[in-house]
Amino acid sequence: MHEMLDPMKNPITYAIPFFFLSIAIELAALKWLDHDNTAFATGGRERAGYDGRDARTSILMGVGSLVSTTVVKVVMFVVYIAVWTYLAPWHVPSSWWGLLISVVLVDFAYYWNHRFVHRARVGWAAHQAHHSSTYMNFSTALRQKWNPWFEFFFFLPLPLLGVSPVGVYLAFSINLIYQFFVHTETIERLPRPVELVFNTPSHHRVHHGSDPIYLDKNYAGILIVWDRMFGTFQPELFRPTYGLTHPVETYHLIKLQYGDYAALWRDVRDARCWRDRLGYLFMPPGWAPAGEAREAEQVA
Repeated sequence: MHEMLDPMKNPITYAIPFFFLSIAIELAALKWLDHDNTAFATGGRERAGYDGRDARTSILMGVGSLVSTTVVKVVMFVVYIAVWTYLAPWHVPSSWWGLLISVVLVDFAYYWNHRFVHRARVGWAAHQAHHSSTYMNFSTALRQKWNPWFEFFFFLPLPLLGVSPVGVYLAFSINLIYQFFVHTETIERLPRPVELVFNTPSHHRVHHGSDPIYLDKNYAGILIVWDRMFGTFQPELFRPTYGLTHPVETYHLIKLQYGDYAALWRDVRDARCWRDRLGYLFMPPGWAPAGEAREAEQVA
């Protein structure tokens, strides 16, 4: 627990200066190396580069996530320590190959957690904040959710498999640092072997696209092989339209983080039966009971 709470033992602490250095380099590359006149456009489908308000909002959301995730991790660690200590049949060694095993297992758990928060509305209410920007740049990587509740359940099997709570924490930090660098339009495609195995900027641009062909694809953290194995891989065919299918059009932090929770609560509260309430919670975003869906189609 002491190691988890000590910021000087968190890899992300040491990565933060490189995050901001990368943002500065990306800005310079867009200004002096990118001759596309849309690089600093302020509206329309061809938005690229940076917008000051958007970037500031993303950074503030990142700062807020440091606080919220620390609170959640304290609770996670109490449970994980007990599971790892008393229930795990063996313990992953504290070695380089033990860390490698931890990174792969955490990445596998991350894939399924990421897939869940996209496909269940109660998860999407938390995660949609990360997808709310209509820009794709390094600052967008900092636009993190403040509600990482579901990670607890998806990472819970890891201490049972012998990954120490510190190993989970370290491997997840490595995962987040890696993902920062796939949020950019300044890198096109990497060599084919890399694109085959790893999540890359091209793959992750697809994930942030709101175009129908790109929706709910490329959930990978580090390894794109999970998407290839489980049928959720989609190559980049054209420049995505970034953001949500129903844009939020706000920079208000509370609305971005909790606006979907409010809408979900209203739907659950007004539902006619428990089956519909559960449907609103666990069916994909946009789901409605059959009768209401038909009424909506007739109105449209």
